[in-house]
Amino acid sequence: MTRIFIADDHVLILEGLKKILREESDMIVVGEAQNAVKTLERIGKSECDILLLDLSLPDKSGLDVLKEIKKRFPRLRVLILSMFPEEMFAVRALRAGADGYLTKDSAAHELVIALRKVAGGRKYVSEALSQKLADDVSGGGGRPLHEGLSDREFQILRMIGTGKTVTHIATELNVSVSTVNTHRTHILEKMGMHTNAELMHYVIENRLGD
Repeated sequence: MTRIFIADDHVLILEGLKKILREESDMIVVGEAQNAVKTLERIGKSECDILLLDLSLPDKSGLDVLKEIKKRFPRLRVLILSMFPEEMFAVRALRAGADGYLTKDSAAHELVIALRKVAGGRKYVSEALSQKLADDVSGGGGRPLHEGLSDREFQILRMIGTGKTVTHIATELNVSVSTVNTHRTHILEKMGMHTNAELMHYVIENRLGD
């Protein structure tokens, strides 16, 4: 029996996932949480085999939660379930220790397949992402500029791209304005750009915003 813990802040999605899993005789939901704090608090007590983790929890970045989970429970399998398309977060999630990445659009058809694959010790990604990763390894396809950014830099890039000021970003991330400005400088250098306007255009063009 595969024991699953679900972390998702959308009640309708949470209930939909549980409904899908109730139909599987070899799977059981042993816990759930709607934010990062509760997830980290409850996961160790649930004795689950797989964490089904939403990247958009309200109180903490999903990637940060993933890293913390992997630090505390390195053997726990984690399948990311996200509203964001694969090209935005999948590679980062896999690098951070995720065992698979599934978009919510495809969950109804792929969830059970993905969970079984992850439970069996394998990685789950879509065929399209698998091809992209193969192209990257072989040197084909060209990596997007934002893939060269750290996770924090990528987070700040997306926030700048949605029009947030440095002060707003600093407050939201609970860091100093100078720290945000330092990250912004590194982002501009790495992406070969000079202004926030260029960053905003890039975010919009590549559909990296919320």
